[in-house]
Amino acid sequence: MTKEAPIAALLEALRSSPRFLITSHARPDGDAIGSVIAMACILDQLGVESVVVLADSIPQVYRTLPGIDRVHLSTDVRLVEPDPNVPVIVLECDSIARTGLAGLEGRRLINIDHHASGKNFGDLNWIDEHASAVAAMVYRIARAGGLDIPPAMAACLYTAIISDTGSFTYPSTNLETFAMAHDLVRRGADPNRVARDIYFSNPESKIRLLGAALSNLRKDGTIAWSWITTPEMEQVGAGAEDCEGVVNYLIGIAGVESAVFLRELPGDQFRLSIRSKGGLDVARVAEKFGGGGHRSASGCTIDGPLEDATYRILQGLREQRKAGLC
Repeated sequence: MTKEAPIAALLEALRSSPRFLITSHARPDGDAIGSVIAMACILDQLGVESVVVLADSIPQVYRTLPGIDRVHLSTDVRLVEPDPNVPVIVLECDSIARTGLAGLEGRRLINIDHHASGKNFGDLNWIDEHASAVAAMVYRIARAGGLDIPPAMAACLYTAIISDTGSFTYPSTNLETFAMAHDLVRRGADPNRVARDIYFSNPESKIRLLGAALSNLRKDGTIAWSWITTPEMEQVGAGAEDCEGVVNYLIGIAGVESAVFLRELPGDQFRLSIRSKGGLDVARVAEKFGGGGHRSASGCTIDGPLEDATYRILQGLREQRKAGLC
């Protein structure tokens, strides 16, 4: 099946209903937030109503995005869209559970994802693991439909792409990514404004949490890891969103090929962010613990205590490295 085939089917599906609900994964990142707003802009041009719902709050660095006021925050879609006949567009999720939303069961689902661990859980599915971001897929839908990409929508898509490619440093970055970024800037996205909002508008709590996390840094051969406990987060006044990006400092160490950051959750669990420089498929490691993602960037949640969680993930990385060498 060509890339054009699922896009044509998606455009037909988007024109088939007068209203859609749009959502993405819990703990939304720049790709999730920028993409849901951009998808709402596509529906606007098709003359279709939409409501955007996310389960968790918007990180501070993305709150200046144009159209951010369209995002409703709720853990139950029935409180925002009670009609069960309204279909749902799910972006960047491997299941409805990943959204963190109740009330999606039994609804017609359109599933759009770019993760290698993506699953065909929808009534209509488009999974392209080679796409640099789910925003790249949303962009292609707009272009294939002959739709306009006004400056506000371009800013959302550009923000999503730059955040999900690590500022064009991840292996998923390719010629198409730069061509798309060029086109979005031509259409009105301001690269300086986006970079300032994402990288130079961090709350003080994020920087203090980074200091605490880096003080826990450990390294064994080509693996680096660190963690943050609930008391440590409380001490610096940090929240979950402040943990985003910490793992990138670990993988940035010379000689390190894989890295893990562990964040303590309620109930003696830990949320793991796992990265590699491309030689190790960390998506396979995350999948063993019920998670998933990309070859070089994945995540999962595992049971504690911290010592056990650390041991299990390090063993998983070492086993995957051995399997890759065989």
